[in-house]
Amino acid sequence: MTGQRGHPTGRRGFVAGLLIVTGIGATLAGCSTGHALGPAPRTASPVPAATTGARQPASQPTGPGSAATALAGRTIGIDPGHNGGNAADPSFINRIIWNGRENETCDTTGTQTDGGYTEASFNWNVARYLQADLRRAGARVVMTRHSNNGVGPCVTSRAHILNRAGASVALDIHADGGPAWGHGFTVLEPVADGPNDGVITASQRLGNDVRSALLKYTNMPVSNYDGQDGLVSRNDLAGLNLATEPKVLVECGNMRNATDARLLTASWFQRRLARALEAAVVTFLGAGH
Repeated sequence: MTGQRGHPTGRRGFVAGLLIVTGIGATLAGCSTGHALGPAPRTASPVPAATTGARQPASQPTGPGSAATALAGRTIGIDPGHNGGNAADPSFINRIIWNGRENETCDTTGTQTDGGYTEASFNWNVARYLQADLRRAGARVVMTRHSNNGVGPCVTSRAHILNRAGASVALDIHADGGPAWGHGFTVLEPVADGPNDGVITASQRLGNDVRSALLKYTNMPVSNYDGQDGLVSRNDLAGLNLATEPKVLVECGNMRNATDARLLTASWFQRRLARALEAAVVTFLGAGH
């Protein structure tokens, strides 16, 4: 969940943030905007087994055969939205930061399903699966947090972490908290505002590649309540406003919708999302970006 304005669920009220990084064994800390990162996360939680009885479809995304060639030596940034401990420190995540265009809160807690499965956990699990897939293909992976039981850091810090890492491409992983009748995924793309001017066109190409891969490799359709045909431009999010690498934010589905929730909470679907996102990155970088 990204704190979208004017949304029926009032998602600005949630608290999110997450930016402590893992490169390959390296932790990048600090926030060039001067905001504290908050307490360091504890030991990384294992990726859980499926939490629903959903059956896995027969077909599996295998990704392009050129993955090793496209990703070898590349640095890929992953920002798993929010953090599992955010709710425990409201004074930290509610602090006001400048997102490159306007003020917003440092982060939010994110949303959750009606059954209590949190967006922070979903984001973390998909990010871990994607991290493993990308590393197997030879990429260096930089994460903005390395557990799901810490607090923060702020959304500005996350952007700076990935920028400093020199990522070739970056993905912000989220799930939405839309209206209960709403269904499907949305890919959020940046709007030029200065720092990100040089990556707008590339980010739009990346967004198209992500959209195509999600449709090809997952059971999730495009959103029927946000954006147009699965894509939407956003100018109010620090992660997109401050990016200096091609970057999009993916709302992988709506956690408040019963159909989407059954998929989003299933480990087989989380793995499938990760493979789809890897395929999108391979397509994008394989095109010479």
